[in-house]
Amino acid sequence: MSRRRLFVTTALPYANGAFHIGHIMEYVQADIWVRFQRMCGHEVHFVGADDAHGAPNMLKAEAEGVTPEQLVARIAAERPAHLRGFHLGFDNWHSTHSPENTELSQDIFRRLVAAGLIDRRAIEQLYDPVKGMFLADRYVRGECPNCGAPDQYGDACENCSSVYAATALKNPRSTLSGATPVLRSSDHFFFRLSDPRCVGFLKQWLQTPGRLQPQVVNKAREWLEGAGDKALGDWDISRDPPYFGIRVPDIAEEKYLYVWLDAPIGYLASLKNYCAKKGLDFAATLNASEQIHFIGKDIIYFHTLFWPAMLKFAGAPYKVPDRVYVHGFIGVSGEKMSKSRGTGISPQRYLDIGMNPDWLRYYIAAKLNAAVEDIDFNPDDFLARVNSDLVGKYVNIASRAAGFVSKQFGGRLYDFGDESPPSWGLVVAQDDSIAEGYESREFGRVVREVMALADRVNQRFDEAKPWDLAKDPSRRDDLHRACSDALLAFFALSVYLAPILPATARRVARELFGLERELTFDDRRLRPARIAPFKHLLTRVEEKQLDALFELLPAAAEATRSPQTHAEHQQHAAREQAVSDVITIEDFAKLDLRIARIVAAEAVEGADKLVKLTLDLGGETRTVFAGIKAAYAPEALTGRLTVMVANLAPRKMRFGVSEGMILAASGDGPGIHLIAPDEGAQPGMRVK
Repeated sequence: MSRRRLFVTTALPYANGAFHIGHIMEYVQADIWVRFQRMCGHEVHFVGADDAHGAPNMLKAEAEGVTPEQLVARIAAERPAHLRGFHLGFDNWHSTHSPENTELSQDIFRRLVAAGLIDRRAIEQLYDPVKGMFLADRYVRGECPNCGAPDQYGDACENCSSVYAATALKNPRSTLSGATPVLRSSDHFFFRLSDPRCVGFLKQWLQTPGRLQPQVVNKAREWLEGAGDKALGDWDISRDPPYFGIRVPDIAEEKYLYVWLDAPIGYLASLKNYCAKKGLDFAATLNASEQIHFIGKDIIYFHTLFWPAMLKFAGAPYKVPDRVYVHGFIGVSGEKMSKSRGTGISPQRYLDIGMNPDWLRYYIAAKLNAAVEDIDFNPDDFLARVNSDLVGKYVNIASRAAGFVSKQFGGRLYDFGDESPPSWGLVVAQDDSIAEGYESREFGRVVREVMALADRVNQRFDEAKPWDLAKDPSRRDDLHRACSDALLAFFALSVYLAPILPATARRVARELFGLERELTFDDRRLRPARIAPFKHLLTRVEEKQLDALFELLPAAAEATRSPQTHAEHQQHAAREQAVSDVITIEDFAKLDLRIARIVAAEAVEGADKLVKLTLDLGGETRTVFAGIKAAYAPEALTGRLTVMVANLAPRKMRFGVSEGMILAASGDGPGIHLIAPDEGAQPGMRVK
């Protein structure tokens, strides 16, 4: 196999917040692939960076009373702990707010001007007269011009799904100041993506086999070949001040490059920074390397149209991506991950409570394949997979066999000579399939194959019955062979799992087999001669760790309580009071009570009291866990109207996320009674 040179990147996280589980999933996917390439002897330059520019960073810094530079520096200081914590082997982590990115972004802009692909045009935009800035779509809300729904964003209506320009909104308002925006004209620079040269190049680029997954090619072609209002448009690549970014070069006015132009150039800036540290020639390294990007499906448009076209027409030393690997999103217990809805996992919390990062790497790998598919983090599935696969199958081999070899044979493994040990031979026979699985990013298949092999090794070990052989001095040789065979197979399995479990595999190699170097993929056929006394490798996941990760109530009696049952508990505790403390009408107005229709109800496995309800709020669906199983059969609830607290903060639970609370009554006697609205009430109506 010829030695490859690879330049690998992941999407740049926005530098105004900590990493979330979606970032970690993407980095783990790329890191596994990169580690496998390195184990095969290939040269890899694996870099990342913070996406530092743009209006959101500027506004957040302003709100915190710091400069944008101070904000991004503070966030950047948090990154190394996460990267090290999850064993992410980036060679370099940089920032788009850097001299390298300024130099490269302005250079590419100048080259595109010279190529005749940049136009200057006057456009009308909404302007906030109080804030003194033009407003991006996200900072404008108003009435939908199509259906009249109130409080819609400036680009699309959540009620009727219409897409429109912010200037079409009725009664618009700025979300920054509350002021009514006014129309103002300003000159902007546009990248002419619709130019026949760009269109022709992109059609050819998309046709290259292996460059993109088929579903990504199909999506990019939809955009490229659209007609009418769906036709491929030119790209506004400049912004007016105030803006935190890179200045448009060679003009007198104060204009800035749009963040989405300089952000992907941050890949190149990080590589340039890395090359300077290592004494490498940036242009030569870039030219000699395959350029590979790992990204999420939400940024396909930029990475399959604008980015390759920019690089193509900027010319050498820039080069178009060789491959763009796209993945789906990660959800939690069946819910789409959302910071605002509380349906995420904090990587920092995961590390802070002492959970093993190799557990999460393994679980993510087991879910990933080469398709653009969403994956789900399910706490119960996580516990079962780690405890059953990693501990019960993989580590179990070494923990059972090593004691016999250490005590009976002084740590010396049986010398099989030219003979192929049966379990070891079974494992290494799968090396081509394992290698192909890693190369094609079919990590879930790799995990399944490795665990199937671990099952076979354990089965052979059980059939040999070493505990019986140890009692018979005449069968000492059989005992030595059986245990040594299992341990050699375990070593080969550790090589296979090393890209996924780097810390665990490193411990196996060094602490058990005395190999004081990094593992290579060729080591799968290595037969070590000795082992050291076995040390515990992996603990099991405990339910209390998952409780801590999801911030459940600590008391066992409260562990499965929904917001509904918690409210009931508080009510009963205050039963002696005739009336609760007096509140004002303003206090009551803080509650957003809505009519909801129960469209689905199901019992929650493993919970005695909970029913999982899917509620229709008149176009919006919510999931609520309610402690009403003793009073209502789930199948009897479907279709009923009820009342819910719609603005209650989402609550993380072991079984999912509860996004509100339904109202029920109870008294001194038995029973729970749902509050039901009168006939004629419709989902979404407000209760006043």
